[in-house]
Amino acid sequence: MRLGALFDQNRGRCVVRTVWKAGNAWERMRGLLGRARLGDSEALLLEPCRSVHCMGMRYPLDLVYLDRQGRVCKLVYGLKPWRFSASLKAHATLELAEGVLAETGIKLGDVVAWQEGAQ
Repeated sequence: MRLGALFDQNRGRCVVRTVWKAGNAWERMRGLLGRARLGDSEALLLEPCRSVHCMGMRYPLDLVYLDRQGRVCKLVYGLKPWRFSASLKAHATLELAEGVLAETGIKLGDVVAWQEGAQ
């Protein structure tokens, strides 16, 4: 996985300092399964990804669905283990620990961009 940060293009600020980007199909498929809960300034970016499942997860997630331009097209708060979520408009999905999405200030329509190596 590659490491970077997520920036709000409209406000010019970093919204998540530590973002791992899944680099291949295996990393996207595995996602956070079997991993420790994400910290408050951490996230996983899955691209391409239009749906997320929490089968086998031990903790809930907040999700940000992004279209091809990085525009936020759907927000999901507290997706519980053994649940499923999707967005047909999405091209990528950002997974965060439950409760962190509200702290980022990300809203529908915001444009965000992942930058490798930036922290």
